[in-house]
Amino acid sequence: MSEDKGKKDKSNKKVLILGGSGFLGNAIYKELCNYYNTFATYCTARRAFEGNQQFLKYDMQEDDIVHLLEQVRPNIIISALRGSFAAQIQAHRHMMEYLIKNDCTLFYLSSANVFDAYSKFPSYEHDKTLSQSIYGRLKIKIENMLLRLPKNKMAILRIPMVFGNTSPRIKEIKKQIWQNEPIEVFPNLVINVTNDDRLTQQIHYLLNRNKRGIFHLGSQDLVHHEDFIREVVDRIGAFNPIYKRVYTTNQERYLAVLPKKNLLPKNLRIRYQEIIDHHLVGG
Repeated sequence: MSEDKGKKDKSNKKVLILGGSGFLGNAIYKELCNYYNTFATYCTARRAFEGNQQFLKYDMQEDDIVHLLEQVRPNIIISALRGSFAAQIQAHRHMMEYLIKNDCTLFYLSSANVFDAYSKFPSYEHDKTLSQSIYGRLKIKIENMLLRLPKNKMAILRIPMVFGNTSPRIKEIKKQIWQNEPIEVFPNLVINVTNDDRLTQQIHYLLNRNKRGIFHLGSQDLVHHEDFIREVVDRIGAFNPIYKRVYTTNQERYLAVLPKKNLLPKNLRIRYQEIIDHHLVGG
């Protein structure tokens, strides 16, 4: 297949990103919009989105997702919704009905928090989920809905903490530095991480190759939360920040999602040091 024909075939696919005005949703939109016929939703009125015909207003607490889906008729839905947990569950329930009746696949952005009740080891794709947090339990509930769909209809993308120069986490750290507020670090917490650049490339690959199933999209190596945050702060600038060290347990605790079965190509994998070296410089 020629490159032009491949690009044309891709552009015929309609992609709808739910939550396209958020940090991750918007990063995914920017990655995909030159390759697919890409639509995205926004909730709060902002001129940048209101003037873009590819962006559609959708408030999941007021609007019916089915009307939006019937308007766009997407082949691929990427769910990066945030907000009311009850409204998220309702929206995904209605999505399930649409997926079964139409030629459409859902890529769901889940979280490492679906494993936050397990602390002694990193977690792999087919490990049993169990969460102590409300957020983790929400993600599990929606994952379980998806797992009842035919396998060709869904992909679950479990994501660890996401960094990157414009990420909410880095913005918050910079704000804490400027305002001389303490930065919370967890010395006993072992994590893996990712950034918006590599994550969106990985999602693009999964769409392009028609991948389905459960994927763990984090760095292939692990790091202590405190060590990672301290290195990030050192890259931001020569400051003397205040650190608040939080111990939730005396033992090492893991919150990391590693792939065992669904491995991505080597060029799409990332190590935590690359995230520090290439994406967190100044700003």
